[in-house]
Amino acid sequence: MSKKILVLPGDGIGPEITREARRLLEACRHEGLDIAIDEAPVGGAEIDRSGVPLAADTLERARAADAVLLGAVGGPQWDSMSDISKRPEKGLLVLRKELGLFGNLRPAILYPQLVAASSLKPEVVSGLDIMIVRELTGGIYFGQPRGRETRDDGSRYGYNTYVYDEHEIRRIGRVAFEMAQKRGKRLCSVDKANVLEVTMLWRDIMNELAPEYADVELSHMYVDNAAMQLVRAPKQFDVIVTGNMFGDILSDAAAMLTGSIGMLPSASLNESGQGMYEPCHGSAPDIAGQGQANPLATILSVAMMLRYSLDEASLAGRIEQAVGAVLDDGLRTADIAYEGTTRVSTAEMGDAVVAAFKKAGDQK
Repeated sequence: MSKKILVLPGDGIGPEITREARRLLEACRHEGLDIAIDEAPVGGAEIDRSGVPLAADTLERARAADAVLLGAVGGPQWDSMSDISKRPEKGLLVLRKELGLFGNLRPAILYPQLVAASSLKPEVVSGLDIMIVRELTGGIYFGQPRGRETRDDGSRYGYNTYVYDEHEIRRIGRVAFEMAQKRGKRLCSVDKANVLEVTMLWRDIMNELAPEYADVELSHMYVDNAAMQLVRAPKQFDVIVTGNMFGDILSDAAAMLTGSIGMLPSASLNESGQGMYEPCHGSAPDIAGQGQANPLATILSVAMMLRYSLDEASLAGRIEQAVGAVLDDGLRTADIAYEGTTRVSTAEMGDAVVAAFKKAGDQK
């Protein structure tokens, strides 16, 4: 039976980058991968069409899919919407929650060809390979109550609730420990246990899990120190596990270590192995439609999809090798271009990766 893949291009540069990533899926289909690809609007594109960021029919199609490929959502034309439940980003949050996508994997890998594109010194970042495991369906982004209100004296205030249940922490902890077992066997749990009771519980649960993974070295770090250490000595980390908000911030900081956030893919998984795959960057409306966007993070997200949801590690490896080959050839989109390299458009980068993928197949 064909594996079902739902593509949600979204807004801004989303349609451009998912177009190139979809070409890699099509190339895999020509290699014998049995997949059926569907597509639907989400975010601002769906607001403009129907008035909501995620249509009920699209959610049902996502539930039925083996994997979802998302571009990006949001843009300035929807930022003024007063009802936060109708903004583009809400569609993404609903997808994560309704599909149970609790485990977010964000690798920060510096390709050796891009050392010069990093904002840090080569000796600090050369060989960088970090996996950030972020809890994705709990924490302050989903806690209740939340809202904005006005006091009797006319002053306004806002409030959010930071809450985690024990089972949510234990579940993401197991994902992180198991990931560390497959890598360098070092896990750093990031919290703010000196201030926040929620993360005191987080630390307790991580310590309780540790004896089950005796081959993994567990350490703890406050989030402010972790942010500093990421730019001071990032190679000290192997796997980082943290909550929703801290993971959101730290993974974007780690992105710049790799030369560009346009290089970072991500996978969001549920307990059955179904996943949503997306680049870590946003919709970049300032360059939308100009052919400047870097599609490599989305293409590498397809590689993660093949590895984690479709059980096609060989094809995933070929895509990753193809990206490396294209970088070896000196091709760069605007965000990673520097003197001595060849600047190419979004589509030209896609052309090059597809060609390298096919070439690798011909040489097998």
